[in-house]
Amino acid sequence: MKSKKIPIIIICSAILIGATVSITAIKNKLSPSQTSQTTYIVKKEIYKNEISVSGTVSAAQEQTLQALSDGTVVAVFVKQGDKVKKGDTIIQLDDTTQQYNLAKHDYEMETTRISGSRKELALKETERLSLLQKISERKVLATFDGIIADIDVSVGDSLEAKDSVGTLVDASYLIADVEIPETDVAKLKTQQSVEFTFPSYDGTVNGYVVGWPAIGEITDRGATIVKARLRIDEYPAEVLPNFSFSGKIKISPDQEFLIIERNAVGRDKNGAYAILDGTNEKIKITVEPYGKEYVKITSANLTEGQILSEQTAPKVSGTNRRDGPPPGGR
Repeated sequence: MKSKKIPIIIICSAILIGATVSITAIKNKLSPSQTSQTTYIVKKEIYKNEISVSGTVSAAQEQTLQALSDGTVVAVFVKQGDKVKKGDTIIQLDDTTQQYNLAKHDYEMETTRISGSRKELALKETERLSLLQKISERKVLATFDGIIADIDVSVGDSLEAKDSVGTLVDASYLIADVEIPETDVAKLKTQQSVEFTFPSYDGTVNGYVVGWPAIGEITDRGATIVKARLRIDEYPAEVLPNFSFSGKIKISPDQEFLIIERNAVGRDKNGAYAILDGTNEKIKITVEPYGKEYVKITSANLTEGQILSEQTAPKVSGTNRRDGPPPGGR
């Protein structure tokens, strides 16, 4: 029995020796001197100098169609979607009484012209202007060139003064008043470009800054702001007055530049340099700080996507970077 155990012990010892040799070989391959070096990729950064805004757009002009006096509608000259010119009559109220009063006044005025005094005639002329005003109030007129957005009135309807019966709009362009924080007002300039996006439209609509008042205001939230006016001259059919938007006022054109982690930059007596991964060639570069971990590359010696090898090890908070235990330690 003892003779059989000896060969088994010898075989197990051989296996252990072989495993130990294999592990040692693997450790040698993975030693610090043989591991791959940390690398960094040159990245492109885009700086957007802009102010974010939001709100709703309005037609260039809007007129609420209202009766100026009580009366019965005798004519409606337009329908929804019709184009009108400034001064066109949109709705006519019964003006029989007013026309009669004017005719009677003109008759009396002629008599006064013949037999009355100059003061009486002047009074009659002033009274005539008042009667003409009453006649004009029996009409609803367009105050600008535009389109009838909606109208809800028919012949025979009885209206009271200030009754609203429709809307006239000038949609030749759109406007929007947006809140600008007081900290950003100094950045504003007229004609600055504005990029609008609308939920109703898959794309960007271009506009510009028209102006802003020389006085600020305080919102219900207690914020101090200025209301800046924006304008859109050309817009798609999918965008209508009173539609909501989000936008960006472009303070300056977007700036593109390259950045890299600080650890990819080495320094010698000639200044800053970088080394492409897999080479030993130093590429001279110029950089400037960009945050805590990156630098901005201000020279044209590198391009986006290039891979650089590490030149300085990252600093680890709370540790001593030199080899060996800290002073007094074991």
